[in-house]
Amino acid sequence: MAGPSNEGPEAIEKKSATIRIVIADDHPIVRDGLKKLLLLEDDFEVIGEASDGREVLEKVRDLDPDVLLLDLRMPNLDGLGALQALQEINNRVRVIVLTASEDKNEFVQAMKMGCSGIVLKQTAPDLIVKSIRKVHSGEIWLDSHTTAAVMRQFSTGFEAIGSNGNGKSRERSPLSAREREIVAFVAQGYKNKEMAEKMFISEQTVKNHLHNIFDKLGVSDRLELALYAIHKGLHLGPEPPVR
Repeated sequence: MAGPSNEGPEAIEKKSATIRIVIADDHPIVRDGLKKLLLLEDDFEVIGEASDGREVLEKVRDLDPDVLLLDLRMPNLDGLGALQALQEINNRVRVIVLTASEDKNEFVQAMKMGCSGIVLKQTAPDLIVKSIRKVHSGEIWLDSHTTAAVMRQFSTGFEAIGSNGNGKSRERSPLSAREREIVAFVAQGYKNKEMAEKMFISEQTVKNHLHNIFDKLGVSDRLELALYAIHKGLHLGPEPPVR
């Protein structure tokens, strides 16, 4: 029987803070380059690699990573197909789409399917590292290019919110101070439970507020709400919780 661990508190804390990553790309040279980059970070651990969409599903199911770097263009099952399947087999992994494509429609589809970030392959290495940390902490990551592309897709709907056909305000019930606080939290990546704890209210009350917010703003999900918040400058608020 194994004896007590000789690891001190600092070693245990460091191990528990490790971000476990799977890299999925059909080009070995890309996977190798990413792995070398990520292993320069003390708290990153690359626990698996995948070369096609079906292998992605196997790795995520078997290894239970914290973060998945996912290429959109892969054989057998592409990145969007893998994202859709991941919603059914693993709700915990946070996905960053890493792509050479600049197709804004793909960006929007990926976000709708639950990915937490989009990074172009030509992005500077330090921003790839930063995106992993941000997404792991629960935030949405879009660089300036992808943010602009996604915003353009939603801009017509955003401008229509709160306006009538003449472009004048419809004067729907304005958001309350509490609702604006919740909007800011959603845009920063807070989950319902975290918001409830932060605001000293029940999780059901948070859900009720979100229902009212969706109705007032005419958005259908948290992604649209987060993007609307960024578009309107409503995302500025308390710092995200330390995890």
